[in-house]
Amino acid sequence: MPESTDSGVTRGTAEVVVASNRAAAGVYADETGPLIVEALRDLGFTVTAPVVVPDGAPVGAAIAAAVDGGARVVLTTGGTGLTPTDQTPEQTRPLLEREVPGIAEAIRAAGVEAGIPTAVLSRGLAGVRGSCLIVNLPGSRGGVKDGLSVLRPILVHAVEQIVGSDH
Repeated sequence: MPESTDSGVTRGTAEVVVASNRAAAGVYADETGPLIVEALRDLGFTVTAPVVVPDGAPVGAAIAAAVDGGARVVLTTGGTGLTPTDQTPEQTRPLLEREVPGIAEAIRAAGVEAGIPTAVLSRGLAGVRGSCLIVNLPGSRGGVKDGLSVLRPILVHAVEQIVGSDH
């Protein structure tokens, strides 16, 4: 059952997908997914542990499964850079019915404003599929923190707008 906030508004469920070959192989523990889970819970979403998958097609499959499972928000982390294995945007784009470029642009800008000029190299996307908002965040802790600073004040409003709720 969806969690309700103190105001009684039901936020619904959210999913976190971590794209990392090394974390999926157990080489190291992912540190970005738990940051995102905590932020989503703070906003009133019901969210389980992050789903950690290798880069590439497993990312698209995990996003699709989350949306098909009724998630209102899917946040990914990792796979947005320029290395040959960074394929999160390519896996995300075909799933989107409508892109929301301002979110991805604001996340890149937040990184630059935080003094990280390489933030402009992130190719992350944001968009809507059905009643779900999907956003790609970078794979670094700093990139996730910058992305969450952009999402915190807008995420609930965006999710409500997707289903036509009053705003």
